[in-house]
Amino acid sequence: MTPFDAFLLPPGCERPPVYEVLELPGGASIRYPVLPADQCESLLSGLEDAGEALGRAPVRSLSRSIGRVADRLLDPADPLRAEALEMLAPTAGISPEMADSVLAGMACDWTRERLDELLDREFGSVDVLDAFQPRDGGRMVRARGPAISFHVGSGTVPGVGVTSMIRALLVKSAVLLKPGQGDVALPVLFARALREEMAELSHAVAVVYWPGGETELETMALERAPVVVAYGGDDAIRSLRARTPVTTRLVTYHHRVGVGLVGREALGSDRGSGVARAAAYAVSMFDQRGCVSPHVLYVEEGGQVDPMEWAGVLWNAMAELEVELPVGRLHPEDASAVHQVRGVAEMREASGTGTRAFHSDPGFATVIFESEPDFVVSCLSRVVYVKPISDLVEVPAVLKGVERHLQTVALEGSGDRRPALAEALARLGVTRITPFQEVPWPPPWWHHDGASVFAGLVRWIDSEETPSYSSTCSSARHNTI
Repeated sequence: MTPFDAFLLPPGCERPPVYEVLELPGGASIRYPVLPADQCESLLSGLEDAGEALGRAPVRSLSRSIGRVADRLLDPADPLRAEALEMLAPTAGISPEMADSVLAGMACDWTRERLDELLDREFGSVDVLDAFQPRDGGRMVRARGPAISFHVGSGTVPGVGVTSMIRALLVKSAVLLKPGQGDVALPVLFARALREEMAELSHAVAVVYWPGGETELETMALERAPVVVAYGGDDAIRSLRARTPVTTRLVTYHHRVGVGLVGREALGSDRGSGVARAAAYAVSMFDQRGCVSPHVLYVEEGGQVDPMEWAGVLWNAMAELEVELPVGRLHPEDASAVHQVRGVAEMREASGTGTRAFHSDPGFATVIFESEPDFVVSCLSRVVYVKPISDLVEVPAVLKGVERHLQTVALEGSGDRRPALAEALARLGVTRITPFQEVPWPPPWWHHDGASVFAGLVRWIDSEETPSYSSTCSSARHNTI
């Protein structure tokens, strides 16, 4: 199989003199350039110039052009969608069925309608991205993105790199994107298609993969870009933070985990099968690699079905879903971790500790019921823990100690207790509470890790005119002039 070119340089860039090829498990491979210092300098300078030109484009024209690419990815008859599906599965290590679901779920949020709604929600009037606009008290305000921004992806969930790219382009920032290994296909194909849609975008995006570790381009990008956006594990984020200048705005999305809560109200006469199917979907999507993916499900006692029985219902739903959305390519160490977790659970089950392991070979879907409430980090690959809890209000106290890594909580069946429970989860540090079915697909305007979508990507400029002096404060401040 011909290596996939895990890079796309703007038109006019010189052909890189050296390439490296990285073999991926399963027979796929990717090719990436090794850029010398002079080419790194030329690339970054070109992006800065393109960013200045992009700043003159109306923001609505940008969302329209980006949206047309999204429409192509959603069109079953479009060759771009066919190529994306062909390359997504082998480069991301997911099954073709999962690739289809991921592409559909991601591209829906990249359409013009969704992007325009995102801009309207975030800015009120998007005109502030085009020119100064009047505000209260005679003030004029303007929102501007940086001429260039540097984006570092994690590669665990394909499509995240494109989302980061789009957010920057919407605030008229040229983009240098280093995608993660598992997310090289969509950014390259998306950037290539953007060239056909709008002239200002053709020189404003560069996608270049390279393995972890410092390179000439990374060092120069960290020095030159006013804004750096990074996704990754705690160690990777810590390393970037240490190498980023203090004057650079660093927007980070570090390691996060999800949790599920199932109240007794959701465990009705259908044995909670509807909620179990939705929970199975939340766990299985992205093969549980997402920051939104649940690791532990707390199931309330006192419903018409007890938590251990519901764990079996959940496993049946996960096993059925594994047929529809098969698990992708697992590294040997990942497959070994699943078998080790199963083995430990089976030994605990045999010793009478209240543990129960639900699984079957050759599938990977695994549900482990444990009576201890402590949060457990899953080995992923569709391994989830189910733990009984006497009352959902106890869950926030149980989760203390992992609150800095908590993000999404799936909540079903809390009834009129939901407001108080949501408040307690918010105090703990949770930033998203949602039904299981919505877990994999937060809307484009969600407050990712508790921040505005464009936080750090834009700076606001206030232009203040002569005050009216009508207020008491204004008069008091200026009565000595």
